Amino acid sequence: MGTGKSLLGRVVLGFCLASGILHVTAQTVRHHRIVEQDASFPPELTQAEDAIEKKDYAAAEPLLKKVVAANPANYQAWFDLGFVYNAMGNARESIAAYRRSVSAKADVFESNLNLGLMLVKAGDAEAEQFLRAATVLKPTAQVDEGRARAWLSLAHLLEKNKPDEAIAAYQQASALTPKDPEPHLSAGLLLENENHFSDAEQEYRQALAIDPASADALTGLANIYMRGQRFVDAEEILRKLVSLHSGDAAAHMQLGRVLAAAGKNDAAIAELQVAAKLAPPDLALQQDLADLYASAGKYEQAETIYRALLAANPNAAELHHSLGVALLHQKKFADAEQEFLTAVKLKPDFGAAYGDLAVAANENKHYELAIRAADERAKFLPEIPIGYFLRATAYDHLHDYKQASANYHKFLEVANGKYSDQEWQARHRLIAIEPKK
Repeated sequence: MGTGKSLLGRVVLGFCLASGILHVTAQTVRHHRIVEQDASFPPELTQAEDAIEKKDYAAAEPLLKKVVAANPANYQAWFDLGFVYNAMGNARESIAAYRRSVSAKADVFESNLNLGLMLVKAGDAEAEQFLRAATVLKPTAQVDEGRARAWLSLAHLLEKNKPDEAIAAYQQASALTPKDPEPHLSAGLLLENENHFSDAEQEYRQALAIDPASADALTGLANIYMRGQRFVDAEEILRKLVSLHSGDAAAHMQLGRVLAAAGKNDAAIAELQVAAKLAPPDLALQQDLADLYASAGKYEQAETIYRALLAANPNAAELHHSLGVALLHQKKFADAEQEFLTAVKLKPDFGAAYGDLAVAANENKHYELAIRAADERAKFLPEIPIGYFLRATAYDHLHDYKQASANYHKFLEVANGKYSDQEWQARHRLIAIEPKK
């Protein structure tokens, strides 16, 4: 084949943010010709590439097959055939064609890169070999950008098993394209996942210096600050993120969570309310908002959301428990008891729900149920002083003074002055129910 004008392969690295986590995918796209046309350039190859430009892959395929049948060493035709098969969803044939292209001419950047990317998709360990080869070969055009993409693709592949080498590959990519934030974003995420927070922070900061409006860089920094309980720093970053991306529900949600962690409940509720309006189908967000209402003592609002969530998730034991707690605080003891009973039925080892069931049952004068619930709680969670007091009062109401006395004494042994009202009551009941000596 001749030398000259060609189709340069490009790699598109797509970034998307979901719940604070950056996901990276790579795919092959259309190329410039790797070689120039000359008198020996088969007319079928020209026709095939024209068809590819029009995305008429069905027309290009037989033309390319004719070229490689006549000349099995035509690496450009094999390369184009690999692209056509990939576009048509035939991954196996695409890989085979790219292999033939590399076999015919091993020092072509685009062939090695696309073969490596296709092997990555197929989960083939050989992908590393061809991506490494691409990093030292010269692209047909846009040399630095092409090599940077090869390093990025290699880095993504190495992240799981060779994280240190992946970081080095990201550094190579960033050196080639210093105005591109992508290598820093990916390196930051990897370092964050490896718990190297200081290094991750530096990468996100460098990405932010390149693109001050980068939602990914701001979110990455916020994640690090939140994990380090640096709530003031996280709030500052998230307020900037919300200012730049006011329609981003995730940004408002994260800010709300940070504010809640800092104890700023009213401000947190306001942010989560905005997030809920922007992303109403988000059940996790709705639960966060309900939990925050409950933490802020706004139990009626919490109840409304918990009931809506349960309509969609009737078998969620945690939601039944949360609703029960909201009802308990509103002194709706009968309804609360039913929610706790449902929770422990759905999750028989739910210690916290048994404890709250004991409280609700006691308020409803269901003393035997209160005792059973307290005993069940003790199977899954350590005993607490108030548990002995609850049993004591329940037995007292049932006129089982022997058990009441025993539990009052246990309560007084561990209360240590932390429950002054209950300790006073326990001592006076013991005077009343224990036989005089």
